[in-house]
Amino acid sequence: MKNKLILILTILIIIPAFSTAHADNFMVDAKWLSSHKNDANLVLIDMSDGTQYQRFHIPGAIHLPYQALNQTTKKRVSISVGSDTIIRFLGLLGIKRNSHVVIYDDMGGLNASRLFWELQRLKHEKVSLLNGGLVKWILDGHKVTNIPVEPKPVKYIVSAKPDNSVLATLEDINGKATILDVRSQEEYNGHPRQKRSGHIPGAYWWSWDSSVDFSNAFQHKPVDKLVSSLKQLGVTSKKQPLIVYCRSGHRASQSYFTLRNLGFTNVKLYDASMAEYQQSNKPLTMGMKP
Repeated sequence: MKNKLILILTILIIIPAFSTAHADNFMVDAKWLSSHKNDANLVLIDMSDGTQYQRFHIPGAIHLPYQALNQTTKKRVSISVGSDTIIRFLGLLGIKRNSHVVIYDDMGGLNASRLFWELQRLKHEKVSLLNGGLVKWILDGHKVTNIPVEPKPVKYIVSAKPDNSVLATLEDINGKATILDVRSQEEYNGHPRQKRSGHIPGAYWWSWDSSVDFSNAFQHKPVDKLVSSLKQLGVTSKKQPLIVYCRSGHRASQSYFTLRNLGFTNVKLYDASMAEYQQSNKPLTMGMKP
């Protein structure tokens, strides 16, 4: 009986520890990258501004501009270029199905998260963001270079159809999921002089940049603080259906990554976001209440 009690207590101790470790499985730090950047299967992608990449970047990093992942429709709505184009880009970048793709930028993951989302759609198993990106890398004293990297093209082989369960459309804005508006407070609140302004009714305000500690090398804030901020909005279950949106899907991509990194498993990005929603006949709410 005593041995059984000890076993139960041990399991209770291990489970929370495992849960905490799981929360960080999509993020690596500068120390880890310094030790693994020469691994055979690792592909390092820099999604900082092109001018910044030319000035200096992490040695071995291949540059990918954020704009390459998006297209603008005739209605001036920015959306993904589509999985077929992304697959072609991955091959040109030298990324294989078994590659561990590590992505970074110099903006708290704002650009890098977009490629993370695209890779999740393709069910790519090994993909991580560098916590703090280029900022933390430099502050930790690691070397940088201005020598560009020319990737060796390969064929990216897809094993299944794109997973569109991570993509929300206008039809998904139907009250069945908790909606998070990650724009600025001013955008969420709306402006009375604008014809179509405010936020999607029922959407909670959770700005994307509230997840980044800009005073601490642009790293993500501690897990417990982020989880606490979500609990205040009624987001408590890791399986809770969530939809994130902004103006164009840019900032919302970063919030998508943040939620997935926290362990939330049922998250969708409304790619067309407010640029599309405002053109619909669906209602908008002004003010700071959902």
